[in-house]
Amino acid sequence: MTPRQALEESTRLAQEVDRLGYARYWMAEHHGSETFMSSATSLLLGHVAQHTEGIRLGAGGVMLPNHSPLMVAEYYGTLATLYGDRFDLGLGRAPGTDPMTAAALARGSGQLNDFAADVLALRDYLGDPRPEARVRALPGEGTHVPLWMLGSSTGGAQVAAALGLPFSFASHFAPDQLREALLVYRDRFRADAETAQVARPTTMAGVNVLVAPTQEEADFLFTSAQLMAVRIRSGQPAPIDPPVADLAEVVPTQLQPLAHAHQAVRAVGTPDVVAERLEAFAADHELDELVVTTYTYDPELRRRSFRLLAEAWGMAPRA
Repeated sequence: MTPRQALEESTRLAQEVDRLGYARYWMAEHHGSETFMSSATSLLLGHVAQHTEGIRLGAGGVMLPNHSPLMVAEYYGTLATLYGDRFDLGLGRAPGTDPMTAAALARGSGQLNDFAADVLALRDYLGDPRPEARVRALPGEGTHVPLWMLGSSTGGAQVAAALGLPFSFASHFAPDQLREALLVYRDRFRADAETAQVARPTTMAGVNVLVAPTQEEADFLFTSAQLMAVRIRSGQPAPIDPPVADLAEVVPTQLQPLAHAHQAVRAVGTPDVVAERLEAFAADHELDELVVTTYTYDPELRRRSFRLLAEAWGMAPRA
């Protein structure tokens, strides 16, 4: 589809999950990507805010070394000023792109100490007004947009724990260090940190989900997501492929492990099966929330997946 069609479909999905009663709708940051049309996350969130009613909207996330903390505070402070307390600000260290594009973004170091300092600055800009401050985010100050720390390793867990922030782990594409990162976060969490926004360790984690009326259809549709994983991991990004009957026929033998390891954390199947697997995953890791990510070639089948999951989970539609 065209870029405009892709953005329209993302907006339709936001409207659908808003109606269904999902808690949040987060949008990522990617640059120079033929797969993800999400380079200007704050602009997209503003557009979605205009077309939804009650669901919380968030950056999942802002890759903070790509931006100055002041500019991030101004963008998200403006959103909060226009639309109220509906936004979450997830923060990550990754570039969200290839090295050359990252350099063109005038990217910062991304080192843990520098990253933590930027988070502190951002917190201050969004905090209570300080008339004596020589640099202020206007609009921004006083909006207290909630911060979430994102991570795909133990690095983000360390920062989240030291600053007393809620922590969201990207297990939907980086499952290997999930347990270790959650252990580090919970063990080192500081509720007494000056920056603390939650009283106890608060966690969410990502899961690849695809729900369909039958297991056979779900497995078939999920091959689009598996092909996407192979393309990304092998340096061949492209728009999402249509599903295939047999992955082995289209993916070289040496690349087939990428179709499984990259998305090892998944729940694919009928509504009851997926709901049961999600409940078990959340209980196993003692999670407060789950991030559900679904890729299909046909956008309507993605919306159907979220509808079926909402029904199986017993969600109450949003009034």
